[in-house]
Amino acid sequence: MNPPTPAPEALPQGISSSARRLPDVDGRPFVVDSAAGAWITDSDGRRHLDFAMAMGATVLGHAHPAVVEACASALQRGPMPGFTHAGEAAAAQALVRHAGPLVHATFVSTGSEAVHLACRIARRATGRPLVVKIAAGYDGWYDDVALGWTGSAEADLTGARPLAHGVTLVRWNDLADLEALFAECDDIAAVLVEPVLANAGCLMPEAGYLEGLQRLCRRHGALVIADEVLTGMRLHPGPSSLRMGLEPDLVTLGKAIGSGVPVAAVLGTAQAFESVIDGRVARAGTYHGNPLVTAAVLATCEVLESSDHTALLQRGERLAAGVRATFAGAGVPVSTSGLGSVFSLWFAPQAPTRYEVAKTLLQPERSLALHAALRREGVLTMPGGWGRLFLSFAHTEADMDFAVAAFGRAAGALAAP
Repeated sequence: MNPPTPAPEALPQGISSSARRLPDVDGRPFVVDSAAGAWITDSDGRRHLDFAMAMGATVLGHAHPAVVEACASALQRGPMPGFTHAGEAAAAQALVRHAGPLVHATFVSTGSEAVHLACRIARRATGRPLVVKIAAGYDGWYDDVALGWTGSAEADLTGARPLAHGVTLVRWNDLADLEALFAECDDIAAVLVEPVLANAGCLMPEAGYLEGLQRLCRRHGALVIADEVLTGMRLHPGPSSLRMGLEPDLVTLGKAIGSGVPVAAVLGTAQAFESVIDGRVARAGTYHGNPLVTAAVLATCEVLESSDHTALLQRGERLAAGVRATFAGAGVPVSTSGLGSVFSLWFAPQAPTRYEVAKTLLQPERSLALHAALRREGVLTMPGGWGRLFLSFAHTEADMDFAVAAFGRAAGALAAP
């Protein structure tokens, strides 16, 4: 008699997004039981100091009391009335309060949707079809922007410039490449750019790059879309690009604005949003701007307005310096790149600023070994070579001490023959 066939796994790979799956360490899978503040407790009851922070979605820390209370109240009043409610306009106003010339906002549910909508607005506003994105940028998983991700052949830009679904690519930190593209094409609606190329290891913009990109767009009548799904709200309670040399026409926000609740938004100038206001741009989505998510946005913005962003950045810089010092002490040269509250670690004495250099420095096996060593020490990080460390306002100075010590032990384990 044949043994029974195992039942198929209802949830393939045990998770709905492959990017969120962690590897087993010492034969043990990682399954979350609860999360609070800067700490995650796994299903075995072990606590981990979290520097993955839901890939940046919890800048206040897990389960911030003000956000939990606001969401609980929204649930009790009815999370899905389906029609206009006062919280939606109030949340939009809260988002644009620190957004300078970006005076309008509209809600969606995910960062990918926000980028999709921003591209639609840009095409309608300019009457042009082509969107340019940065090679090795992420910008969401929809087909129309899922081009040139890190590790893809398209991101290398070694042959003919890739073109798919009305999207093409230019190199990060390369104004000459963008200028050449504008010389070739007169139908560019917008350039889609992250102020920090996050998914390629937090590659920072070189001096004058963002300003030069904006000048080229203005000269040629193209809009600037700043994709801040990852970086937004991390330098001040608004778009980080405004503090980094950009004055974008459109900004996509997500992750941090909801403190873990699934919500995203597109912000824009009065001119960019004309086609939204007059209805020429189609917007739809039953869940967009519902009372639950807008309550989270309102509570998050209120907390961020009274939070010390300078102190957060300083804690992150202290952690990065401590990590570099501990590895140097173990005889392993490393460097870091990024903003204070989100940065990447490179096994090289100097962090790259160009993707073509970053590729050559990638050491995925070593990065995975570091992730495993830190898990054993009670510190949780993203496991990939392109990963990032995220800090939240819930991380304390004592947490920095704990983390630096854990990195020191992990560095020693990696350096051991």
